[in-house]
Amino acid sequence: MLVFSAAVVVLIAILGPGFHKDIGVAAKPNIVLLFADDLGYGDLGVYGHPTSSSPNLDRMAKEGMRFTQFYSASPVCSPSRAALLTGRYQVRSGIWPGVFGATSVGGLPHNETTIAEGLKEVGYATAIVGKWHLGVGVNNTYLPVNQGFDHYLGIPFSHDMCPCLVCFYPNQPCFDKCRTGDPGCPLFQDNEIVQQPADFLTLTQRYTDAATSFVHENAGSKTPFFLYMAYQHTHHPQFASQKFRNATLRGTMGDSLAELDDSVGQIFAALKEAGVDNNTFVFFTADNGPSLTREVRGGNQGLLKCGKGTTYEGGQREPAIAWMPSKIPAGKITQELAGTVDVLPTVFNLTGARVPNDRIIDGVDMNSILFEDEGKSMRSHYFYYPKNPEPSVGLYAIRSAEHKLHFYTEGSHCGPQYRDEDCWSKTGQKQHTPPIMFDLLIDPSEGYPINTGSQEYKQVSQELMEVAEEFQKTAAFGQSEIGKGTSKDVAPCCVPGCKPYPACCKCNKIPYNPGTSTRW
Repeated sequence: MLVFSAAVVVLIAILGPGFHKDIGVAAKPNIVLLFADDLGYGDLGVYGHPTSSSPNLDRMAKEGMRFTQFYSASPVCSPSRAALLTGRYQVRSGIWPGVFGATSVGGLPHNETTIAEGLKEVGYATAIVGKWHLGVGVNNTYLPVNQGFDHYLGIPFSHDMCPCLVCFYPNQPCFDKCRTGDPGCPLFQDNEIVQQPADFLTLTQRYTDAATSFVHENAGSKTPFFLYMAYQHTHHPQFASQKFRNATLRGTMGDSLAELDDSVGQIFAALKEAGVDNNTFVFFTADNGPSLTREVRGGNQGLLKCGKGTTYEGGQREPAIAWMPSKIPAGKITQELAGTVDVLPTVFNLTGARVPNDRIIDGVDMNSILFEDEGKSMRSHYFYYPKNPEPSVGLYAIRSAEHKLHFYTEGSHCGPQYRDEDCWSKTGQKQHTPPIMFDLLIDPSEGYPINTGSQEYKQVSQELMEVAEEFQKTAAFGQSEIGKGTSKDVAPCCVPGCKPYPACCKCNKIPYNPGTSTRW
C-alpha cells in the first residue's frame, strides 16, 4: 500500500457505496486537498528531476493518473488560492493586483462561496491546515473560520512576510531575506494566535499532527470531512527539521520538498489506520511555478519557459496527480486540459454539494477525465491573467487544445543571471502585435513561434482572439481587495498594544510536543 509525503495539492475523497452510478462512488466522500507552494513543473522525480527526494509522490503517480496539461489560475499566491477555493478566476472576486501582505486590510469577500462553505451545507466537517493567504483583516474578519472552515491551524500568509531567523536544525539561519519591521510569523489556531513567532523547525510536523488528528476524529465518528492541507513548503525561505536537514542531494530546496513529502505520507498512513484508504481519491498540485530569483533554491520548471510571476508555461503549468486505485488505472497519463478552477465543481459533483448558480463559475467538472476510459476534458479554453491584472489590459494569453496565443508577456521573479532575458524581472510588459502563438504539444518550451503568415496562424489566432474578446465581456473585475491598502493595526500580534512593538509580539500559548495530536 502506498505511503505518501509531499507539499502540494492533494484532493482526497473517501468514497463509499452508491453515490454516482456511472463510476460507482459512494455518498458523502471525504475530501482532502493538499496544496504545495512555489513548486515547479520539473521539481518532482516523476516529472523528471534527477535528484529530488519525492518517493511518495512518485509512487502516487505510478499507481494513479498524472496530468501533463494542468494549470494554476495565477502565477502568484493569493489569486491562485482564491481561484482554487471559489472555482472562479481571481479578478471576479477582487483578488488583484498581486498578493496580500501581513498588513493588508482586504481579503477574500464573504459573498464568495468557498469549497468549505459548499460542503458545510451538506454536512461536512471542514478544516484548513497551513497557509491561507487570503487576508486577515480587521478583527480577523477574513480568516478561514469566517470563510466556511470549522477549524484553522496555520500562518495566514507567506512566511517570508515576517522576520525569519532560524530555518534549519539546530539553529542555522534562513538563506533568503524576509521582511523586517513587522511582528514574527503568527501561528493561528482557529481565531487565536497560539505561537509567535512560529517555530519553523517543528511547524510541518505540527501541521501534520493536526491533519492526522482531524482524519481520525471524523473517520471515527463517521462524519464526512474536508481537509485543505496548504503547505508553506517549498516557498522561500526553505526550512526543515532535524530529520530532513542535509537529507537530500538538492540542498535547501530538496530538504524542504522531502519534509513535505513525508508529511503527506503520514496523512495517508492516518487514512489507512482509520480504515478509509481503499475508498480515497487523491489529487495533488501547486499554486504557481518556481521562484527563479532564488536561483537553485527557487525550484525548477523543467522544460517549460520562465517561472513564478509570468504567464509563460513555467509560471502556471503545474504537476498534478490523481490517485484512486479502485477507479483509476495505475500509470495513466492524461494530456487533457484542466486547472485549479476545476477543483470546486469536481468536488461538489462528487459530494452532492450545490454548485452556485447565482454567479459565473469558471471551473468545469473533471470527473470524465478522472473516471472514464479515454475521458475528455469539458474545458475548451484556458485563460491566463498576469500577477498584476489591470482592467484596461485584461488577459495576457489564451490556450485552446495545442495552441497558445500571447497578447502580452512580462518577466518576473528572476534575476539577470538567468539564461533567458524574457524571464528577467526587469523585462517589463510587452504587447505583441500581432500576438505570438505556440504549439504547446510540440513546443512546450515556447521557443518557436508559429509563423504569422501561415494559414495555421491566421485561422487559429482569429478564432482565439474572438473567444478571448467574448470571455472578457463576462469577466468583470471585482473591487480590488488588495487595493484597499495596508494598516499596521491589522498585523497579527498576540499581545495587542504591547511595547516595544513589534518585538513584544511574542507568545507560546500551546507548547508543541512532537508526535502528539492537535485536538480540535
